[in-house]
Amino acid sequence: MQPPAEHVHWLFATGFLLLGLLLLARAIVGDEVWRRRAWRAYLWPSLLFGLGVLMWPVMVFFTNSTIHMIAHGAWAQTMMLAGAAELGLVRGKLHHRAWSLAMPLALAVSGAALLVHEQNGWLFARAAFLHHALGWTALVGSIFPLMAIVRPRSHVWASGFALTLVVIAVFLYADRDVAPIFGHLSSLAGEPHR
Repeated sequence: MQPPAEHVHWLFATGFLLLGLLLLARAIVGDEVWRRRAWRAYLWPSLLFGLGVLMWPVMVFFTNSTIHMIAHGAWAQTMMLAGAAELGLVRGKLHHRAWSLAMPLALAVSGAALLVHEQNGWLFARAAFLHHALGWTALVGSIFPLMAIVRPRSHVWASGFALTLVVIAVFLYADRDVAPIFGHLSSLAGEPHR
């Protein structure tokens, strides 16, 4: 029996919330303090890579159209790329700063994929609204890790990046497949689940 899509969204919301909280803690204490324990530097890149790996079964078992499969595949690949690049930078195997561009790329690709794969309007149902909101949040939020590359010691950009991931988690927790948004539900959406 396949669980509802909202359950899968909630599981990934937990992963993104942990990711955002780890990055927020790092932004608050600073990179020097964060790296005093070597294992802490590996936490968030490993979690990001793991979320990318877990996106593959979602792509295979929880998609109902080609566009959804392509979107989930793009998310899986870019999350794994960003996680692997950050792990390589932390480990010292990658040295060029250009590898840091993998994270803004992952957010931008995820935002674009969310917007492209949602074929309904903003007020069709809660899931449609949240896909649009998630897409634009990820696209605009990709500015934070990009600017953090330019100004690596800026607490504003590091905190903004972390809080973007927390907002994404909140949106994912709010997901329900067929539910009204702002009191509106399209007659084509179907019966609300609750």
